[in-house]
Amino acid sequence: MNLEAQRTARFRIGRRAATAWLAGAALLPLASGALAADPIKIGAVVSATGPASFLGDPQQKTLEMYVKKINDGGGVLGRKLELVLYDDASDANKANAFTRRLIMQDEVDVILGASTTGSTMAMAPQAEAAKVPLVSLAAASVIVEPVKPYVFKMPHSDRMAAQKVLAEMKTRGFTQFALLSDTGGFGKSGRTETLKLAEAMGMKAVEDQTYGEKDTDITPQLTKIKSSPAQAILVFGTGQAPAIVARNYQQLAMKQPLYTTHGQASTEFIRIAGKSSEGIRMPSPALLIASALPAADPQKKVSVDYAKEFETQAKMDVSTFGGYAHDALFMVVDAVKRAGGTDKQKLRDAIEATSGFVGVSGIYKMSPTDHMGLDVSAFRMVEVQGGAFKEVR
Repeated sequence: MNLEAQRTARFRIGRRAATAWLAGAALLPLASGALAADPIKIGAVVSATGPASFLGDPQQKTLEMYVKKINDGGGVLGRKLELVLYDDASDANKANAFTRRLIMQDEVDVILGASTTGSTMAMAPQAEAAKVPLVSLAAASVIVEPVKPYVFKMPHSDRMAAQKVLAEMKTRGFTQFALLSDTGGFGKSGRTETLKLAEAMGMKAVEDQTYGEKDTDITPQLTKIKSSPAQAILVFGTGQAPAIVARNYQQLAMKQPLYTTHGQASTEFIRIAGKSSEGIRMPSPALLIASALPAADPQKKVSVDYAKEFETQAKMDVSTFGGYAHDALFMVVDAVKRAGGTDKQKLRDAIEATSGFVGVSGIYKMSPTDHMGLDVSAFRMVEVQGGAFKEVR
């Protein structure tokens, strides 16, 4: 090859290299755009099966339904939502393992769950250590007291439930009551809060009985209560056991008015307890009486819309437990918009700054000292009448 031919060959090689470089450079903005459009990864741990499935099943259905709806509408900030959901089968150890997987393998931006207090408390230390926002769907006060920077919760607290029930008892002239609580996380925390509040309100728990979450007969405890000076009874627990309490209560022909907490605020409780549920009173979010709310009530539209969409698509009655998942998802979406993305510190700060967020469970106002954002006014007192919930005014 002569000198001129060599120069021509080098020129062609150089031109091809330059062309390749320019083509690669032209792709850089596209790669950057692809990165910006990465999905928003929402992790979730719920009890879709196991003893707490009445909590987790509607939560799973709610999350799946609304993630699809949001994505069909274009996503959030131009990004699709990706739901990474695990079923802990009502087992706190599994919830702990799934949290580790969500953080280390799935690399989620935020975590929703768990359905129960025990599972949430197993998850919280990992979320805190990794600085991943965790929004719990469980109720006990201990989840957010003391405040943990990255942990929030949607349900009304056990303390609020006790306050609502004890105040209701007092208006009916009852100052002595029996407390019947389960030995799980929610029951233990609720018992502690109830006893503290009773003392402050000048009331007395003349009977303080407990039962196991899987007990199938609670007649012995109720027999003691029946012969006590208790003027009313408060059952503090979750799962199917409160329905067993209701049936045993009826079998013993007890006359003291029976109260439960928001842990039974679902038509599933009425279905399991049957006619034994008649006359039982409990605090509940507005969701269970959505259609009966006044037109001016700020929660009416969101509650009616959720109930209609859920019942149409899930083919089952709406529940307050699914409602907590609804509120958690939309509060996180709102926070992502305000944070301008999914930077975990900014997202945490945005959740904490939430104010005036209208959900089916209440109107939330978070703060650095309050990671629940609700007060007792978010509760309505309801009574089972004719197989349905009616507000007690």
